[in-house]
Amino acid sequence: MEIVTSPEGARLRVETRVSEPGHNRRELFRLTGLEVQERQAQRLLNDVRAYRAHLEQRTGEPVPEPTAAHRWLADVYQTVMAAIPPELAGRLAPAEIFHEVLTHRWLLSERAGRDVGTAEAARSYAQNVLPRTPPEVTTPSVIAERATGR
Repeated sequence: MEIVTSPEGARLRVETRVSEPGHNRRELFRLTGLEVQERQAQRLLNDVRAYRAHLEQRTGEPVPEPTAAHRWLADVYQTVMAAIPPELAGRLAPAEIFHEVLTHRWLLSERAGRDVGTAEAARSYAQNVLPRTPPEVTTPSVIAERATGR
């Protein structure tokens, strides 16, 4: 997806693609270095693309996909991860937390009748949803990271 501007105005250009299994995982990894499941990758790539469209609309110029992905990782993904209290961070894998924040954002936005934004959704998710996730589902990688101090 991209927003194409011309003297006549702006229009949305959508290009559909058929891809082989695992394509989204590979594409997200290539752009961000994140290793996630296929459905998560699809959702995160959609968020990267929406962020790219936002950047292009704000600047009025095309933004290369790798640049948009790098900025999304720093400005959006890592900001959401930083909003998760350390005592709750290990409840789910980081990509799963982000995926759930996006779902929570959609639900909150539907209730509010407006887009509540990712930052507000992350705060609400960390306060109201993640604490109800049982500690037993803590991921082994997070346990290892805490043990090594990373």
